[in-house]
Amino acid sequence: MGSRLRSRAHRHDEFYQRAKDERYPARSIYKLEELDKRFHILKKSQRVLDLGCRPGSWLLYAAERVGPKGVVIGLDRQDVDIELPKQAQVLVGDVMTITPEELRGNLPCFQTVLSDMAPDTMGVAFTDEVRSAELCMRALDLSVALGCPGGTFVGKIFMGSGFDEAVAKAKKGYKRTKVVKPEATRKESKEIYIVATERRGG
Repeated sequence: MGSRLRSRAHRHDEFYQRAKDERYPARSIYKLEELDKRFHILKKSQRVLDLGCRPGSWLLYAAERVGPKGVVIGLDRQDVDIELPKQAQVLVGDVMTITPEELRGNLPCFQTVLSDMAPDTMGVAFTDEVRSAELCMRALDLSVALGCPGGTFVGKIFMGSGFDEAVAKAKKGYKRTKVVKPEATRKESKEIYIVATERRGG
C-alpha cells in the first residue's frame, strides 16, 4: 500500500511541476491535453466556451489550440489572475443564473463547450456528488443551447449520485458519448469526464 501511495504522490508532483515549468496555473491542463489528443476536441479558428475557467489552465490551452483567429470565452465567479491572449476573455458570473444570451454575446454558437467545474465540497460524499451532477447538467444544458450542430462537449462530474442521469442527458444531446478518466487525474479522485461529440439538431 505504501509504495502505491508514493507512486501516486510522485505522479501528482510530476504533473504539478510540469505545469509550473510550462507556466500553466494548474495541473488540470494535462487532463484537457490528453482528451484533446484522443478525441480531437479543439481546432484552429474555433469558438470555445470554458465554464468554470479559473484558474485558467484550460482557458490558456484552448486559446493556444484555436489560435488568433479563434475565440475562447471563459466564465467563472471570479476573474482569472493570468495574462490572456487577445482571443480569450473572461466573463464573471454564476453559471447557474447567467443566461445563454449573455454567454453567446454576438457569436452565433460555440463549436466546443468545456466544463471543469467542481462544487465547493463539503466532505459528504452524497452531497458533493449531487452538487457536481447539478453543475454538469447545467453545463450540458448550456452546451445544447449554445453549441453548434456537430459540436463537442467535455464536462467533469463526480462518480456517484446523478452520474447516470448526466450521461443519459449527454447521449440525448449528442450522437457519441464516452466516459474517460485522464491520466493526470489522481487515482483516488472521483472525478471523471464526459466527452460528447456530434451535437444533435440544427
